[in-house]
Amino acid sequence: MAFVRFADRPAFRNPWAEFERIRQGLDELSRTYVDKGKAQNRTNVYPALNIFEEGDRLIITAELPGVKIQDLELSLEGETLTIQGKRDNKQNDKSASYHRREIESGSFRRAITLPIKVDMEQIGAKLNNGILVITLAKASAATPRQIKVSAE
Repeated sequence: MAFVRFADRPAFRNPWAEFERIRQGLDELSRTYVDKGKAQNRTNVYPALNIFEEGDRLIITAELPGVKIQDLELSLEGETLTIQGKRDNKQNDKSASYHRREIESGSFRRAITLPIKVDMEQIGAKLNNGILVITLAKASAATPRQIKVSAE
């Protein structure tokens, strides 16, 4: 019987380790393939907007370049604010051969669920240089109140 020193023994190899390495490689390959497909087929959400709180107000800003005031309609029903309108395409030349066409035109509609309750009577909206700013006052139920603590 031959004696094998402990230090000279071959390291134990897990027979499933190679399969795990191949599985991880295939997962990475499929993840990369799926991500590339999503980037090409992604539709843009229009209009792009920001929603933030400022004191006792909720402010929504939306980018609406090329939209005229008369082509814009805002409505608030319950907790849902709807922005809809249309943007005309000034480059409607049929004889032009576009190399890239990313500026959308036509009708749009976007509904936003508001994160807090608002006062339906105190709403304002301004459109200036393609930026729509909607100011909504928080409802009295949504406004934080200071509670005073008294000693007994």
